[in-house]
Amino acid sequence: MKRGNTILTIILLAVMAGCGGRGKQSADGVITVDVTKSYPHKELILQDFMDVEYIALETNDDFINQGMVLDIGKEIILVRNLISDGNIFVYNRNGKGLRKINRMGQGPEDYGNLVFCRITLDEENNEMFINNTFTKRISVYDLYGNFVRNFSRSEGANYSSLKNLDRLNLIGRESSSSVNENSTKSQPFAIISKQDGSLVNDIRIHFEQGINTMVTSSGGESMITVDLFANTNTVIPFRDSWIFAEFSSDTIYRLLSDFSLTPIMTRIPSVHSTNPEILFLPILLTDRYFFVETFKKEIEQVPGFFRKTKLIYDRQENSMYNYTVINDDYSTKKILDFSAFNSNSTIAFWQKLEAYELIESNKKGELKGKLKELAATLDEDDNPVIMLVKHKQ
Repeated sequence: MKRGNTILTIILLAVMAGCGGRGKQSADGVITVDVTKSYPHKELILQDFMDVEYIALETNDDFINQGMVLDIGKEIILVRNLISDGNIFVYNRNGKGLRKINRMGQGPEDYGNLVFCRITLDEENNEMFINNTFTKRISVYDLYGNFVRNFSRSEGANYSSLKNLDRLNLIGRESSSSVNENSTKSQPFAIISKQDGSLVNDIRIHFEQGINTMVTSSGGESMITVDLFANTNTVIPFRDSWIFAEFSSDTIYRLLSDFSLTPIMTRIPSVHSTNPEILFLPILLTDRYFFVETFKKEIEQVPGFFRKTKLIYDRQENSMYNYTVINDDYSTKKILDFSAFNSNSTIAFWQKLEAYELIESNKKGELKGKLKELAATLDEDDNPVIMLVKHKQ
């Protein structure tokens, strides 16, 4: 990691003032955000600050899937079906189907139901790591589906948001014990060996009190219980560093090259003084913008479960806004939602676009540019198109 880039990005994020939203900046440059405040609205064009690539996944008798992306690298895309049948489809970055892997089973060299697994791609070592959250075991295969090894922490630790750190190590949030109001007052983020799962470095975010991440709805005909961390991206790559997210903490941190943490943004009032708790998480960091979300820790009787407030800090204007992002490859104002995030520093996130929907949009004259050209080549039964949103080089 280059320390010069780290210092530069901290400086770029550090200023908080101006007409968009008032905030306070501490002497060490940490931005303070009032999560109870209403901010003016800002509309962003995605292509103004990110690069966009569209990949049509090849469709044939052996390659039919719902385009559920597992991970994407510089040369490889890993995809599965919505309901796991054990198939992992390996594509190249042009969308050409290379091979199909299936090692689902109960044996020591098999993986379980992929719906309950997270897969991390390691192109440099020609491997993929399948993290089974139920068995707390990580199984390693090469990119042809050959079994390589299994490992797990001797303490029985589990991991979420497991990402590819470097040639030798993975990085992730440890979830061996649930953080709640009666337990630990720190949350470990672990750097572990790719070879045997041994702990290389234990990095802890400290807080006043733990937040219980399990939420149960009240009222209605049926009760719904949701784990807030189930689909939360808690380890976010940006350029040559990492951003750590933790519900129980009021502060968002950045990991430096020496594995120390530096605060880059904090919220007021404290999460521990709001009822129900207003939670605060980073979503995406770019060269100009810092995207965050807030939401109350309560389930609403609407699709999506939580009503989120989307906030953005614009370092160029030194202001805070709520926002919408528009995909400029549509002639209509197509609002983009940040959905699936990648494990490397080049691709910020991806989104799947159904072939039949693109065809219909094209017939209505709603597409333009490269997306319009691509839609003209599709059949309605084709696999989805994968939209990659990448940091500008």
